[in-house]
Amino acid sequence: MRKLLNTLYVTSQGSYIHKEGETIIVEREQQKVLQLPVHTLGGIVCFGNVLCSPFLLGFCAEHDISISFLTEYGSFLASVRGPVSGNVLLRREQYRIADNSEKSAKIAANIVTGKLMNSRLVMNRAIRDHGDKIDIATIRRASSSIYRLIEEVALAVDLDEIRGIEGMAASEYFAVFNQLIVDQKEDFVFNERNRRPPLDPVNALLSFIYTLLVHDVRSALETVGLDPTVGFLHRDRPGRPGLALDLMEEFRPVIADRLVLSLINRRQVAPNGFKKAESGAVVMDDSTRKTVLVEYQNRKQDEIFHPYIEEKIPLGLLFFVQANLMARFIRGDIDGYPPFFWR
Repeated sequence: MRKLLNTLYVTSQGSYIHKEGETIIVEREQQKVLQLPVHTLGGIVCFGNVLCSPFLLGFCAEHDISISFLTEYGSFLASVRGPVSGNVLLRREQYRIADNSEKSAKIAANIVTGKLMNSRLVMNRAIRDHGDKIDIATIRRASSSIYRLIEEVALAVDLDEIRGIEGMAASEYFAVFNQLIVDQKEDFVFNERNRRPPLDPVNALLSFIYTLLVHDVRSALETVGLDPTVGFLHRDRPGRPGLALDLMEEFRPVIADRLVLSLINRRQVAPNGFKKAESGAVVMDDSTRKTVLVEYQNRKQDEIFHPYIEEKIPLGLLFFVQANLMARFIRGDIDGYPPFFWR
């Protein structure tokens, strides 16, 4: 089984990252603040005004260490990768499937089924763990509605129909998401999903962690030799990592959404850790952002049981496992793409 490597998140403005021997060094104001062995890193994520030496960029590209550049507040800007790995025949087949609406619909249906099943689990876990603090009847109705939509996905053969079902399920899910916040309810209110920009602290947390997910899923897809820009569920759009967005759908509820709820309900984040920018966007301060990054990294160390491969793996390896299963399906090694179902 592949070893789970760490991701280095650099948030301090004015930091400079470079390589020295077999280590990566982070400096701020010409003072060394961190030194890590190269072999422990699988990726680097830079927020805002963070500089990387050209030699480090070349080394990381050569050794398959992904580097992503985000704005200070977490919006994606660019990434640096080396030559695409994997068999060109695999990517050719990926493109052929993407151009075939019937085959794409089958993959999209499996992905959406995984997302909807995992969304129901988040709601059902809330009923189990916080039944005395939430409106159980309302959440059960939403869960039942999503179950019916799962049945509809199984019968759908058209991509637009599948996208429509996914959209309806998302509306049902986010309509009760505020119910799942059981602490700090007056300070963290969720009315609707909004982005570009996020207009409240809950949406700011969701958008930020979704961005981290995209980085991890994109890296996993490139590692197994797939093109992260050509998906099956999401339509092609210049600059959009369609397949990464496809694959992360099944991870959103159980990794990102559950982490957001945990951060709020356990009071690991506070309302004074957010501020409104001139654009109207609500953004995190440095301390809150670091807390979220630490908890996200910690969450990736948690062990889970993967029902398809029947093994216990760290949560952070889930992206690679699912990317590998997608590659195996595209190569024809397995009959269908098996989405991840949280248990």
